[in-house]
Amino acid sequence: MKLIIAEKPSLARSIVSALGGAPRGNGFYTAGEYLVTWAFGHLFSLADIEYYTGGEPGAKWTLEGLPCFPQEFSYELRKSGKGDDGTARQFETIKQLCRRADVDTIINAGDSDREGEIIVRLCIMKAFDLTPSMPFAVTDKKLCRLWLPDQTEETIRAAVAESPDESFYNNLADEGFARTYMDWLYGINLTRYATLKAGTLLRVGRVIVPIVRAICERDRAIRNFTPEKYYQPRSDAETGGEKIELLSKSKFERDKASHCEKRCVELNAMGAVVTDVKRKKDKLSPGKLWSLSKLQGFLGKKYKMSMQRSLEVLQKLYEEGYVTYPRTNSEYLATAEKDKVKRIIAATSKLGYPVEFRDSKQIFDDSKIEAHSAMTPTTKIPDKKRLTEDEAVVYGAIMRRFAAVFCALDCIVDKTEIKIAVGDPSAGGEEFTLKGTVMLEPGWTKFDDYTAKDKILPPLKKGDAVNIDFKPCEKESSPPKHYTIETLNNYLKNPFRDELSKKDDDADDAEEYRAVFEGLELGTEATRTQIIDNARNSGYIQLKKDVYTILPDGEFLVDSLGAMGIGMDKYKTAELGRALKRVYRGEMTVRGAAEIAEREISEVFALGNSADSTGFAGDIIGACPLCGREVIRTRRGYGCKGYKDGCKFTIWSTVAGHNISVAEAKDLLSVGRTDVIQGFVSKKGTNFSARLKLDGEKVVFEFENDRPRASYGVGYAPSAAPERGSGKPVEGIPIDYTFG
Repeated sequence: MKLIIAEKPSLARSIVSALGGAPRGNGFYTAGEYLVTWAFGHLFSLADIEYYTGGEPGAKWTLEGLPCFPQEFSYELRKSGKGDDGTARQFETIKQLCRRADVDTIINAGDSDREGEIIVRLCIMKAFDLTPSMPFAVTDKKLCRLWLPDQTEETIRAAVAESPDESFYNNLADEGFARTYMDWLYGINLTRYATLKAGTLLRVGRVIVPIVRAICERDRAIRNFTPEKYYQPRSDAETGGEKIELLSKSKFERDKASHCEKRCVELNAMGAVVTDVKRKKDKLSPGKLWSLSKLQGFLGKKYKMSMQRSLEVLQKLYEEGYVTYPRTNSEYLATAEKDKVKRIIAATSKLGYPVEFRDSKQIFDDSKIEAHSAMTPTTKIPDKKRLTEDEAVVYGAIMRRFAAVFCALDCIVDKTEIKIAVGDPSAGGEEFTLKGTVMLEPGWTKFDDYTAKDKILPPLKKGDAVNIDFKPCEKESSPPKHYTIETLNNYLKNPFRDELSKKDDDADDAEEYRAVFEGLELGTEATRTQIIDNARNSGYIQLKKDVYTILPDGEFLVDSLGAMGIGMDKYKTAELGRALKRVYRGEMTVRGAAEIAEREISEVFALGNSADSTGFAGDIIGACPLCGREVIRTRRGYGCKGYKDGCKFTIWSTVAGHNISVAEAKDLLSVGRTDVIQGFVSKKGTNFSARLKLDGEKVVFEFENDRPRASYGVGYAPSAAPERGSGKPVEGIPIDYTFG
């Protein structure tokens, strides 16, 4: 007998149906020579810290046992909750089936990705008392893999017949285990550490933090943006009854309007002539097939559908056999899939789409596929009446894009490019290029989204004179835009995109895929949606329509981790991502990847024990100079315990961009002043040095050979120091004694 272990009950039912069996049984089904059972997704999870330290599970968090670096990671059976032992019962079924004497082959039918690979592997390991560090082999059983690009019966039967040896996927499993260990090390150690320091729960993760940080930095850039007005010479004079707009590249600051006027006079005196005209008919190419992130971006922008919702719908469509595997990072198909695509085209044409097979490098490219091809419909066409509204929207987007890519009707456009020289461009003049496109034959645009409007250029010829009348045009600089579902996905797929060379579309595309395969992306197609949803559920970010914005708790997370020296930014996460890809390529061991995380975590804890540490929530700093009671480390700084009785004494954690350490706070309370502190930053961005001095109920700057110039009122948080001698008070916010 052959045992197939599916990741979920729904897949088990689909497999049994494809093999001609009936989905009836108690924990497993039978279909001829096959036994089919299932997990409930993750049956096992990594043990918590207390498993390794001997502590009491669920006890109050302390620093004891931190940092925790297990030499051998252990997994425990997940609890179902509310007294239901369904998880344990199902695993017992899996274990008994694996150990049956008549079962000679065990087939891993986890989802076709890293996570699915290790979900079922763990079930098999636990059934035979293996650990992840042991060779994945059972002497009297053959281990195989069921890899499903879609869940149609045709594909399932073909995949069951192939079922390659499971050892072929060992590197994929190693990357999955390394990713799990690395996330555990960061999440468990640094979440507890940061929470104990801040006095309130801070969720620290390898991917969640750089996501929140990116949204926070973008929102702060928008908040702090000051529009700047400037001038550009512009002409919109008519030639032959057509208005021709020419906008100079020259820009002049607001206070230099006269310079712009002078430039306008110069340009008008030069005259303008058409130097070149190019007109040609061209084929307009459709968009690429969908990857998960590109499709989610489209659905978010057009239908305001959240990433979580779109993935839920996609998963349902995949499990019903209507679309291919959704968690793909590629927009291309494999060359080996051409016959399969021809069958899909045949099924699609029955719906009335004018489609035909096209063999193009823009569609089939093995070099741009890591594990899964782009999403497409399958040969199984759903009944539209049985789809929900969201399912119809998502399926329609996939079907229409497929129909556009393989459309038998070309989109023909008339492209025009006119070059106009004002004077001699090599001697102080300028050259302008006008581009226009007119749709001649709509082709694929009948089926897929195409929003560009016809732009018709005037019928100019080479040598024609062009009327010009340049005048100063006032413009205003624009702030950055908030992240949307589409733009955040693009950023996360390659957070270093702006640093890449941009020669042409093909070069950009190739570089994009090299970056993804190297591990530079933040999160993966399989995990990114859930991590963003966790950030929303944690109150760090919010999503309104398709726009992400930071919330106060998200800003607090970013600022607090910065003060603690926890540098979970895109650079660190990308470094870890590259290590995981090295594991996948067999260039690094799982243990080696875990050690990278351990070194980084050790540095954070070492900083926490240094003189620059900001301490832990509840630490006693000294006596209050106002009421004599204890001053302790709070969520926002150092405050008096007598706040309930009206004492408002506070030393805020950040003063003019400098994080006040425990040692500096103690100096203020014990001797009344600190040593000279380097690295204060004024509101104008100027670095300066000064002592902090306790002056009655105020903390003031004390400069060398000078009297204090600025003071902080008790109970207020300085946002930045004023310039020396300004005499202006520092704006702040009311004191917050939230200990969490």
